[in-house]
Amino acid sequence: MGKSSKDKRDAYYRLAKEQGWRARSAFKLLQLDEEFDLFANVTRVVDLCAAPGSWSQVLSRVLIKGEKFGRTAWQDKEARFRQQMLGILPQDEQKTEADKTIDEQQEERKPREDVKIVSIDLQPISPLAGITTLRADITHPATVPLLLSALDPDFDPKMAGTQASHPVDLVLSDGAPDVTGLHDLDIYVQSQLLFAALNLALCVLKPGGKFVAKIFRGKNVDVLYAQLKIFFEKVIVAKPRSSRASSVEAFIVCINFQPPDGFRASLEEPLGVGGRLDEMLKEREAQKTDTEMQGAAAISEQGVVEMEVYDDVPEDKERNTRWIAPFIACGDLSAFDSDASYQLPEDHVSLDPVQPPIAPPYKRAIEMRAALSGSQR
Repeated sequence: MGKSSKDKRDAYYRLAKEQGWRARSAFKLLQLDEEFDLFANVTRVVDLCAAPGSWSQVLSRVLIKGEKFGRTAWQDKEARFRQQMLGILPQDEQKTEADKTIDEQQEERKPREDVKIVSIDLQPISPLAGITTLRADITHPATVPLLLSALDPDFDPKMAGTQASHPVDLVLSDGAPDVTGLHDLDIYVQSQLLFAALNLALCVLKPGGKFVAKIFRGKNVDVLYAQLKIFFEKVIVAKPRSSRASSVEAFIVCINFQPPDGFRASLEEPLGVGGRLDEMLKEREAQKTDTEMQGAAAISEQGVVEMEVYDDVPEDKERNTRWIAPFIACGDLSAFDSDASYQLPEDHVSLDPVQPPIAPPYKRAIEMRAALSGSQR
């Protein structure tokens, strides 16, 4: 597909190039922040599966450079307009309470110098201002000490597992597998990628932290919501307006990290279970069998089993209750529709991508095709 046809089909693809974003996915994070205020009181962030770096670019421009987008930019514009209107008053007149409030807000929104942002991906990421990039596997146990060392150069590996080794306020993951078109398989692979991101987040998030990740909604996605609810106070499914409505893609927003008592996260034992899963399932089946045999059974001469069930067998209503996470649409309704095609103006010039991939997976295929076409001439 050519650039001009893609520009016409997807308005956010065109806007991303015009506004200097590396990918259209930057608008998804901006709309999520506009709805949930993700960046409030955040100084340490980890961006997983970060390539080509559009979400890291948002973090750099918002948290480090102090730029404002969306609703925040509109509020600042209104504040400046009010200041200009109040500027017609005499110079010796004292500031009103509204002016003082505006000044205080502007002071709070100055770029913070103590911000630490680390981006991780298996693919190389082009450098970004103030961002530490790591080429690592988020499922490998050695990644956590590497990440903590990038956040704190004085990090002591012996402190792993303690409160001091949980310095992260926000963990993001916009990773997704190469889809095959087989929806059940794609949803399963995406859920495994999300669990890998979640397990790393559990290792570094501090209490009260936030976790945001991409999900594919399927028929059993409520099981995933229930698992996340174990670790976070609020679990919300969000659909940004820049995400196509025709896609099963959504984002899970987890707020206020509250690990269970005695829980210890480790990449070697995902979600605190790891290789003990089979043993735990066997114990559960044994307990289930013992509960079922609490009644008195008798076999008659005809081979009929008579079972007397006691009334004091407890019923676990919470385990049988299905919990569904709330669903929220993010983004201004007047914004572009990601599923619509918009007519381009006559003087439109198609722009090149801001940052082409450094080492895309398809690079080898392109080289082989070029070599093959050259040999056939």
